[in-house]
Amino acid sequence: MLTAAAVVFALAAVGGLILAMRHFQGKPLPVPVAFLHGLLGASGLTLLLIAIASMTEPGSVAIAAVLFGITAIGGFILVSFHMRSKRHPSALIVLHGGLAVTAFLILLFAIL
Repeated sequence: MLTAAAVVFALAAVGGLILAMRHFQGKPLPVPVAFLHGLLGASGLTLLLIAIASMTEPGSVAIAAVLFGITAIGGFILVSFHMRSKRHPSALIVLHGGLAVTAFLILLFAIL
């Protein structure tokens, strides 16, 4: 289950990278990519929480889950900018991505 969560998060990261690159290039963000990015992120978090529920000592996996949860909150804030047709704050995009990468690395180390 942890490996499946990591694969889904990796796919979400590809979408996030596309969105971030377009943002910093000043191009419009493609809504289908943004939707898929959020859907994959939420799916990865769900898989991670299911895996944690079956663990006796989740340890660093739980830390990764908390960080992914905080990342999701940042994602919801970014969606709110999109819904209000406002430019996404660059600092929040960097923070969102950096936190997601940190959580992903923690998850990978826990898997290995």
